[in-house]
Amino acid sequence: MAYVDGFLLAVPDENRAAYLRLAETAAEVFRDHGALRLVECWGNDVPEGHVTSFPMAVKRAPGETVVFAWIEWPSKEVRDAAHPKVMADPRLDGQGEIPFDGKRMIFGGFEVLLDR
Repeated sequence: MAYVDGFLLAVPDENRAAYLRLAETAAEVFRDHGALRLVECWGNDVPEGHVTSFPMAVKRAPGETVVFAWIEWPSKEVRDAAHPKVMADPRLDGQGEIPFDGKRMIFGGFEVLLDR
C-alpha cells in the first residue's frame, strides 16, 4: 500500500529560488532511494484562519509563503529503509544553509486511505 510523507513549512519569499534548487536535489535523492514522486507546492491562495490555518500552523511571518509538499512511496517499508540512505546521501551535503526555518516545519507519515 502506498505511503506518503507530508510537509508544511514557511519559506521567505526571497529564498524561493534557493528552496527550489534544494527541492530539485532532494527530489533526485529521494527518487534514487525508492520514492515514486516528490511534489512541492508554493502557496498562492492560503488564507489566514481565525482558529487554525496553514499560515498559523507554521507561524508564517510577513514576507514568507506557505509551502505544502509530499513524497509518495510504494510502501512504508520502502520509506523506512530509504530514510537512513537519504540522510547519508552526499548530494544533500554542501547545500549550504537551508532556505527556511526548519524548526517551524511540520511533517509526518501517512497511510493512503483513498486514491481516486
